[in-house]
Amino acid sequence: MGGAAVVLLVPLLAGCSSDPTDDVRAAAQAFLDDWSGGETAAAADRTTDPAAATALLEQTATDLPDASLAAELGDVQVADGAATVDWQATWDLAAAPDWTYDAALELREGDDGWQVVAEPTAVHPELGEGQHLVVSRSLPERAPITDGTGAPLFTETEVVNVGVDPAQVTDLPALAAGLAAATGVSAEQITADVQAAPAGQFVPVITLRRPDFEAIRAQVYDLPGAVFPTSSRLLAPTARFGAALLGRVGEATAEVLEETAGEDGEQVYAAGDRLGLSGLQRAHQEQLTGTPGFTVAVASTDESLSDAGRVVATVDPVPGTPVQTPLLPAVQNAADAAVAGQPLASHLVVVRPGTGELLAVSSNEAANPSNALSGQYPPGSSMKTMTATALLSAGAVTPDTAVPCPGTTVVEGREFENEDQFDLGTVPFAEAFAQSCNTTFIQQAMGLPDDALNAAAASYGVGADWQLPVGVFSGEVPTTSTGTTKAADAIGQGQVLMSPAQLALVAAGIASGTPAAPVEVVGADAAGAAPAGPGQAVLDQLRPMMRQVVLSGTASALSDRGEVYGKTGTAEFGTNTPPDSHGWFMGYQLGGPQGDLAFAVLVEAGQSSSAAVAVADAFLGAL
Repeated sequence: MGGAAVVLLVPLLAGCSSDPTDDVRAAAQAFLDDWSGGETAAAADRTTDPAAATALLEQTATDLPDASLAAELGDVQVADGAATVDWQATWDLAAAPDWTYDAALELREGDDGWQVVAEPTAVHPELGEGQHLVVSRSLPERAPITDGTGAPLFTETEVVNVGVDPAQVTDLPALAAGLAAATGVSAEQITADVQAAPAGQFVPVITLRRPDFEAIRAQVYDLPGAVFPTSSRLLAPTARFGAALLGRVGEATAEVLEETAGEDGEQVYAAGDRLGLSGLQRAHQEQLTGTPGFTVAVASTDESLSDAGRVVATVDPVPGTPVQTPLLPAVQNAADAAVAGQPLASHLVVVRPGTGELLAVSSNEAANPSNALSGQYPPGSSMKTMTATALLSAGAVTPDTAVPCPGTTVVEGREFENEDQFDLGTVPFAEAFAQSCNTTFIQQAMGLPDDALNAAAASYGVGADWQLPVGVFSGEVPTTSTGTTKAADAIGQGQVLMSPAQLALVAAGIASGTPAAPVEVVGADAAGAAPAGPGQAVLDQLRPMMRQVVLSGTASALSDRGEVYGKTGTAEFGTNTPPDSHGWFMGYQLGGPQGDLAFAVLVEAGQSSSAAVAVADAFLGAL
């Protein structure tokens, strides 16, 4: 028993006679560990006044919401029952850069050992009694997305937020019906949103540019309960201008915030930030948005106390850098005007031959704009540019080769026909191309190797794995196809799929002789290797055939639009009898007002290529 008591006494005596620096350091560390670990009550219990410390730390948690503290101890000074511990605070602020500053904890030795003095300077050296911190976060002005000349495409634009003040509503069904008739938003949705809204809350219906609002003002302005606060948004020149490529800017969605979070889930941006929601605006979020900054100032918890709001820390936001696109407003506006004249969903993509630069990406109001780039459609007879490439490459035909063009042809028991079963008899291959003779192309293609169509299409980039900020569907042509599938593939049906953007790239490759990977951002890494192309000998034969399509064939409506080359396409889809059809035109213009341009037009369910040719005509006329 006595021996055990001696053993216990030795460390006790050693502790009493030791330098108290270690004890002070341990007490400070324990306080900071509890505080930074979110254990406010435990941290407060390690102070000289737990109640005051609790209020102080809870106020700091309110001042710095969702922030986390990391603390690093420094020097310790001890004298006459008092101590000072230097420490460095690093706050990981929510959606803002870290904030680091030097501070000091005062400690007093009491009956329970060393305790932290509960005073505001424990949080920040410039805080006094009755004061707390105020953090103001700021984003820099968003960097611009520019056109091919470097001019910004998005500007601050006045918008009208059409909505409902529930307190002013006298007849909700009538209000909903009136707003629906003017805006196109369903009356049922408006009614449900108003009924679900908390009292006094503005219920948004639709946000319109000022000119669009003025067009419906007379229908909605006097509806009891309808209100129209204004604000500004960063918008492209028009609502449809390059929408699929450029995207849009708006208040951050949960999806965007999750996407932009760091690897550890740490948020870079905050709800309410104006961020890119789609397109290049979203793909180049970090580059365009820059880095947030913040200001920390001192304020009073007691409103009766005067306080100058002095600033104790500032980190300036870092501006983003612009993203330049190759879009040309004159070309984009002409494309937008052309598709706007077509009531059916329509797309027009324009590419610069030789460079692959996207000069215009256009879809009308009836269309889903993303389908201009990523839509997957059977290309119909526009595929014959690639089937002809395969036939010419194989030496199976020349433009002058006499080929039959019967009204129908049968492959493995399945009958294929020309439009209205037209029959040209025997004609030069170039004539069969110009008149889009299905039977000719099926009969000739059946003699090709099973991978020939795929190889010909791939020479223009079809099927490539383009690495782009905004995805482009590069098309699909089977590597092997046989029988009726091979026959259908040869005329752009079967298992062949294409996007308007990729078909425009094919036209650009034919025009220039040097197919190129698509370019969405000037100066960016290449989207992929440049396609090999079919070779000059093939193109020398193919181009006059495409010119003949415009001069005397299925696109003769374009014969007065300068030096235009092209190929029409009608692509059946769906299960209706007779089947519905998309209308296509792909081609290029040499030496036009905007230089050489290649383009593809798709009119969804246009029923024939004439609808697409009409859009192409309007486009070329508007340049």
